[in-house]
Amino acid sequence: MEPKKKRPARRAVRPPKAYHHGDLATALVEAAEAVLTERGVEGFTLRECARRAGVSHAAPAHHFKDAKGLLTEVARVGFDRLTEAQRAARAAEPELKDLLIAAAVGYIRFALTHPAQFQLMFQRGLIDHDNGRFIQAARAAFAIYVETYSAVTRETVRLESEADKTSNPRVLGQWALIHGLATLAVQGQLGPNRSVSEIAKLTAYARSVLMNAQKLDMTRR
Repeated sequence: MEPKKKRPARRAVRPPKAYHHGDLATALVEAAEAVLTERGVEGFTLRECARRAGVSHAAPAHHFKDAKGLLTEVARVGFDRLTEAQRAARAAEPELKDLLIAAAVGYIRFALTHPAQFQLMFQRGLIDHDNGRFIQAARAAFAIYVETYSAVTRETVRLESEADKTSNPRVLGQWALIHGLATLAVQGQLGPNRSVSEIAKLTAYARSVLMNAQKLDMTRR
């Protein structure tokens, strides 16, 4: 009788690796920011974000329906950061008359340290401007500016809707100057904008422009 052949031992079937980020949505947002910074909007894909977050290409759909959904969340986070940047800059300024300039410099510094996110935040086709969380974050960021403007000028300004950005010519003019400087700085139109020293130089330049503009505005009142 031939001895029975031993069957090869069965390998234990290991369960699939569990996801250890803890917060997949946050990990995907961080991955999306990195992709935008390195590749721009043209090179942005959900698949690449999933790869960088260490999950399957289908995983982002559990939190964000599509690329537009993820980009909208990146923009929302950006507005939250912009709000905090303005608030922190304002809190560090001891002079009431310079609060608006301080908040504006915080705005511009945020744009220079998060250039890809900043540019995304104001895009129309790439993000969902009807998203409730996005709307709330964007209004909060603008409300900080309006609140600071009111404190410095002692002019009551109410912000009830997105359309209120254009309801007061002075408010619009000041915001246009701040946002315009930030945009020009991010686009490299005002000089190099990569290193810490270059960003410091640009924000110092922006501060001088804003101070001159504020003095001119005060003389016209």
